[in-house]
Amino acid sequence: MTRGIRPELLAERAATVRRHLDRVADRLPRDPADLAPMTDATDAVVLHLWQAIQVVIDTAMSSCVTMGLGSPATYGDAFRALGRYGVLDVALAERLARAAAFRNLLVHAYGELDLRRVHVIASEGEADLLAFLAALRDA
Repeated sequence: MTRGIRPELLAERAATVRRHLDRVADRLPRDPADLAPMTDATDAVVLHLWQAIQVVIDTAMSSCVTMGLGSPATYGDAFRALGRYGVLDVALAERLARAAAFRNLLVHAYGELDLRRVHVIASEGEADLLAFLAALRDA
């Protein structure tokens, strides 16, 4: 494997992810039932969650290429490749592959989202996104 992503680029991407996650936390209602369709809060949560996940996906894809792991066919494959080659814990890689699939739902099926599921992911998914960035930093 070759060297990973440049530290200054990773730091910039980590700051971007944190900004988006902070916006999610600021707008996420405490009660999942309060995350209602067609509201400003829901729009903000969905937009910033999508953006945080997208930055992580883009970083995973570029990391695979930079590290000499090839060009993954799918977003999920990027995380799985990083898991296979020991950059990520395999369980974390699988959770992030599911986050990539969730990102596709956010982008392509916004009107059909299960907002309770969005609430759970917005409440609990931050740790995996930040663990990904830490793993790349430490690789």
